Amino acid sequence: MENSTAVREFTLEGFPAVQHLGKVLFAVHLLAYLASMAGNALIIIITCVAVRLQTPMYFLLSTFSFLECCFTSAVIPKLLAIFLSGRQKISFAACLIQAFVFVSVGATGFFLIAVMSVDRYMAICMPLRYPTIMNLSTCSLIITASLAVGFALITGLIVKFSRLSFCGPNVIPHFFCDLGSLIHLSCSNTRSTEMLAFGLALLILVASLLVTIIAYSNIVVTILRLPSAHERKKAFSTCSSHLIVLSLIYGSCIFIYVKPKQTSRLDSNREAALVNTVVTPLLNPIIYTLRNKQVHQALRETMCRMKMST
Repeated sequence: MENSTAVREFTLEGFPAVQHLGKVLFAVHLLAYLASMAGNALIIIITCVAVRLQTPMYFLLSTFSFLECCFTSAVIPKLLAIFLSGRQKISFAACLIQAFVFVSVGATGFFLIAVMSVDRYMAICMPLRYPTIMNLSTCSLIITASLAVGFALITGLIVKFSRLSFCGPNVIPHFFCDLGSLIHLSCSNTRSTEMLAFGLALLILVASLLVTIIAYSNIVVTILRLPSAHERKKAFSTCSSHLIVLSLIYGSCIFIYVKPKQTSRLDSNREAALVNTVVTPLLNPIIYTLRNKQVHQALRETMCRMKMST
């Protein structure tokens, strides 16, 4: 078969079974999207403004919040359009661009989650050495490396997808250009592309998950050694909320991407993708920082300064 693309435009199907509830779902997802963007934007702004939050931990968190804004903005506007007016058309080039942004930002986010876990491990388990190891310069280098590796890995995958042939049908059974759905529509031999996608998903998800598990296991051991029951309870409360969010992120992504044949479970992938694109971006600002007393204090100080300046 010649390596040419007959289909120049795709149709995003969305959720046809609940399309009659389109306006209600539009309102719910719009509110969730705006709340997620506002929460993550607040974290970015307060980290830049408040001197007390200009530490490696909050620098990493603000970068993660920025990635979350990019991640959700890559797909949610199309989802809202689908709920409001039904199926949406998207060109082949725009589809690949959306897939590239979504997957590369997601891959970078997983690397950053692993880095944040190691940062918390060093802060709790190695408090004396932590200031000399982790500083803003080190964080900048780590973030740059995560971005470079994440985008480089996904670039090769998207280039391979761009060489596939699409002869029809052109309806993507998803609310964005999901790579598994695109493979399902291709009329080329997709075995090597599927194996590459599976290998990258396995590498990114499992490697970052192992680092996170090891880091939090050591944190739990350190917490159990705390002499005060009150301190242990407080520390476990923070860790448990972090682990709930991480379980949602990793669980849904492993369900979607870590399978050798990308065309299996396409229908259930849509529901699982909502967890990553709607639920966790909304929970992250609440779990990671807005429950934090340092953030509350920084917000109060910033508000006081604003009132004084006016």
